[in-house]
Parts: sequence; C-alpha cells; structure tokens
Amino acid sequence: MTKLPMEPAEALASIAMVAIAADGYLAHQEGQDMTMLLSRMALFSSYSADALQRLFNLVLNRLKQEGPGVLVNEAKAALPQDLRETAFAIATDLVLSDRTVTPQEQAFLEDLYRILDIPSALAQQIVQVMTIKNRG
Repeated sequence: MTKLPMEPAEALASIAMVAIAADGYLAHQEGQDMTMLLSRMALFSSYSADALQRLFNLVLNRLKQEGPGVLVNEAKAALPQDLRETAFAIATDLVLSDRTVTPQEQAFLEDLYRILDIPSALAQQIVQVMTIKNRG
C-alpha cells in the first residue's frame, strides 16, 4: 500500500509533534500548547477540535512507527519554503515554552533549521524572538 504524500497541515503538525517529543517524552501541557498554537493558524481553520485530535493521533502514530527523522523529512517535502520558516518558529516556541531546553531539544532545533534549509541568521532571529516571547 502506497502512502499518500503529506498535506501542509499534517507536515506542520508533524514537526510540532517531533518538537514536543524531542526531549524524550510527551508532556500533557506540551500537547495542549501545540493544540492551541496550531488551532489559531489559518492552515487549521477548517479543522474541528475532533479533526485536529485525529490529525495529532495520526502524526503521533507515525512518529512512533517511523521515527522523528523520517517524519521531519517527509514534512519538509510537503512544506513550501514560507511554511518551513513557520514550522521552525512553532517548533522553537514549543521547545522554549517550558523555559528549559534540554541538550536533546537544542540538538533538535539545530538539526531542524538545517534540514528545513532555513538560513542560520534567520534561525537565530527566530530563536531570539521566541526566547523573548516565552520569558514572561
């Protein structure tokens, strides 16, 4: 059975899911943060709460079965360049939201901006802005 390519919404949700799992576990609060962040985006405006939950369950199952590397690479292929920058910003926001960054999360963000072909200077700006956002 051939897998269908990801849609941009699934790709963005995949990167967000990998971000919140980067430290080795999925905290309930991180899942809620991800739901809140994504549900406010135009890309997800047509999704009901149930549809969003089904999408997250699908992405979580794919993460468990395929691993983060495969999931991120498939997501990259489905995202136009402007949404790659958005995906990195969301991933950074989710990693920084608990105000502690583990070495695994740091490595994930460093790998992610390279995988998504985001210029280093822009990635640094995004991290700076998200650090400021999550300070309060």
